[in-house]
Amino acid sequence: MSTFTTRKALSRRHLLRGMGATLSLPFLEAMIPAATAANRVVQPAKRLSYIYIPMGTDHSRWNLGATSTLEQLSPILKSLEPVRQHCTVISNLELEPAYPGTHATSNASFLSAARVKHTESSDYYNGTTADQIAAKAIGQQTQLPSLELAMDLMQVVGQCDNGYACVYQNNLSWSSPTTPLPAEAHPRLVFEQLFGDGGSKTDRQAALQRRASLLDFIKDDMQRLAKQLGPQDRDRVNQYLDSIREVERRIEKAQAAVAENELPDLSRPSGVPASYAEHARLMFDLQVLAMQGDVTRVITFQLARETSNRTYPEIGVSDPHHPLSHHGNDPAKIERMSKINAFHVSLFAEYLAKLAAVKEGDGKLLDHTLLLYGSGMGNPNVHDHTNLPIIVAGGANSGVKGNRHLKYEKTVPLANLHLTLLDKAGVKIDRFGDSSGIIEVL
Repeated sequence: MSTFTTRKALSRRHLLRGMGATLSLPFLEAMIPAATAANRVVQPAKRLSYIYIPMGTDHSRWNLGATSTLEQLSPILKSLEPVRQHCTVISNLELEPAYPGTHATSNASFLSAARVKHTESSDYYNGTTADQIAAKAIGQQTQLPSLELAMDLMQVVGQCDNGYACVYQNNLSWSSPTTPLPAEAHPRLVFEQLFGDGGSKTDRQAALQRRASLLDFIKDDMQRLAKQLGPQDRDRVNQYLDSIREVERRIEKAQAAVAENELPDLSRPSGVPASYAEHARLMFDLQVLAMQGDVTRVITFQLARETSNRTYPEIGVSDPHHPLSHHGNDPAKIERMSKINAFHVSLFAEYLAKLAAVKEGDGKLLDHTLLLYGSGMGNPNVHDHTNLPIIVAGGANSGVKGNRHLKYEKTVPLANLHLTLLDKAGVKIDRFGDSSGIIEVL
């Protein structure tokens, strides 16, 4: 009989603690109750991850045509090849509540499927977003009910886009129609949010300066825990801790390089990697750690904000993104915009590969994760909200089939997809936004 069947199961909420730090554990065999260990009926919890891209896409290089599989990927989607068995591309979804067609409503309505109030002032009004409906249902058993992340600082206030308050394009997640949830773009602050142990920001920063590593604080607790675990669980914990140490090392390296950073990017927080790709990968790695340790089960992430003027010299695009999206059908501008679109997809593909590589229970982390990647805008040149670029992903136990292209003949509300993903995550509601039903074939 294996050792974990003969003793009390380790709590899923077991924490390692020490000197101002806490660390949740990944899903271990020692957490399976003895009565059920033999038949392995206990499964890790479902998770939801939402990744937003701004300003739509180049449809000519995104569209998959009439094919029903992902065997022949379009140029923008080509990087999905290694993970296509986990992905479904959906064509002809529409975000009708986002009209009359603005950047602000594209962002604000993407997860709410609500028509926001047209105002430049503080009397803004949206709808509760899908991630927050999930957080209320499946996020209450974790340290953080939800985690809101971004790549850009959201410092602009007032009126940002066609008479809409900046709050609409700054915030993807809303816990109520009047309560936007600000996103964090600084990897160090996200790291502290995941692994810190409370106190003021000043207290946490002082603690960070006193120590070489988070793991140094919990070393004694780790040694005590190791005596309770079998070899497989010890290996899994060690791999998780190695991943945390590597992420922390990369954060420290980025902070140390601040003085050498010459890139003029006013929206990038000081002390983050100079490279956009490295910053994004670091933020994605933090999301992997957050889900692996069950710190949270609901995450939203803006890969860039609407009207972003970020340039991408690392892929040979020196033009700001927003002006490129208003390409006026200039083939050269469309091609450069499509490079940005493909770059974003490639980072998402890397994220899926990382989730698929992390062991959890009898499977992988991706097996219990549902992901939605997409934009609230379709063709940015005309600011429409139809035929949105949408990818749904998940592993074996997510409830989503992969290697598929679902193409509707007539437009279908994006809200139907939100309703479907919530349902597959165990969140049962009758209606969401302008939904007309769930997507049965997904």
